[in-house]
Amino acid sequence: MSPLTTYRRLFGLTGSLYVAVAFLGRLPMSMSQIGTLLLVATATDSYGTGGAAAGALAVANAVGSPLAGGIADRVGQRSVVLVQSVLGAVGLAALVLLTDAGAADGALVAAAALAGFFIPQVGPLARVRWRPITSPAGQSQGRLMSAAFSYEGAADEAAFVLGPALVGGLVALVSPGGALLTASVMLLVFGSAFALHPTARLTGRAATGLVQAGGRLFTPLLGGLLLAQMFVGMLFGSVQTGTTALTDQAGHPEVAGLVHAILGIGSVLAGLATVALPERFGLERRVLVFAAGLVVLSTPLLGVDSIGALVVVVLMLGFAVAPYMISVFTLGERLVPMSRVGMAMTLLGGATGVGYALGSGIAGRAADADGYGAAFVVTVGATVAAVVLALLGQRPVRRALDAATASAAATAAADAAAATEAARDGLEADRAGQPG
Repeated sequence: MSPLTTYRRLFGLTGSLYVAVAFLGRLPMSMSQIGTLLLVATATDSYGTGGAAAGALAVANAVGSPLAGGIADRVGQRSVVLVQSVLGAVGLAALVLLTDAGAADGALVAAAALAGFFIPQVGPLARVRWRPITSPAGQSQGRLMSAAFSYEGAADEAAFVLGPALVGGLVALVSPGGALLTASVMLLVFGSAFALHPTARLTGRAATGLVQAGGRLFTPLLGGLLLAQMFVGMLFGSVQTGTTALTDQAGHPEVAGLVHAILGIGSVLAGLATVALPERFGLERRVLVFAAGLVVLSTPLLGVDSIGALVVVVLMLGFAVAPYMISVFTLGERLVPMSRVGMAMTLLGGATGVGYALGSGIAGRAADADGYGAAFVVTVGATVAAVVLALLGQRPVRRALDAATASAAATAAADAAAATEAARDGLEADRAGQPG
């Protein structure tokens, strides 16, 4: 089955409306991060304060989203995401109002954190829905799940293209506050639509038949995956901050969002192509290979001295980002108990936010002190750390994947044996009821 055919079959299970809503629903998160950075940095004339506010939003989201994901694992996503969408939209609007009113730096950081706490992580939550959506596919489910996670990784990156681009355009045409208010309205509309879509009924223990949560969620392996996502989050935060500092120094601060959006173009293309990778190219090896790619492709950032050069380097860097994240998220889905996948996915998304906070905060202070080049040092350092982590995790992850595969095979064999026995009993009962 070709990748195109696989994607057609996958999207045929949900219809185009769900695909559109699930994509648009994740844009406010990508818009709110850079929107908060630009809004607060412009109002306070400090990249450090802007980075702190954007980082507070990301960290609070990293705390709030897993809590919401855990509740959604129990009761389903519909009510949880609906509440998040409404309160998150109100929080973003409040941040704009406080900034316009000249509130103190601490108040702006706190308001950003409150908004971030409630913004739903639509991408990770959409990943949770794909397993029940594809369950009728039988033997093709594995292939469809691979395509689903490839698509979701590409969709996340596309959101990071379009979100900052929208912010950049709105900042140029209106203002940073207008950009963040637009994100608020989009969250209210599309976040609520994602919450109310019929696929939300497929989540929660009652819908999945997993009445009790079994198995450990927090393991060393999950901890390693969280670190892996944190490092790529640091890449996002530091690149965004370094880009903002460089474009400001060049006299074109309004193009910061547009330049950062370039990062997602190559990432989207590479993410969609990930479904074509052979199964023998194991997930643990993919993480290592693509982490090494991040190091190689980020190192030229240390030598950029113009917007044009930055665009070229950021474009190439994107080709390693989505495949790396797709591999990490897929490992997360395979290595945690089925009844805890919602929390695991949002934890991974939250770890990205924590990394973004660290990256933007450290890079913001570095940029204030030594310019944009110092911010990009943070980027390269994060990618090197990702490689070291991937090297350390090769054997443990491989053993865990083999154990999970064996367990799934044993469960399938037991289910098949039970079905055969039931069919045999039914046949014997039918024979016994026939007249001699």
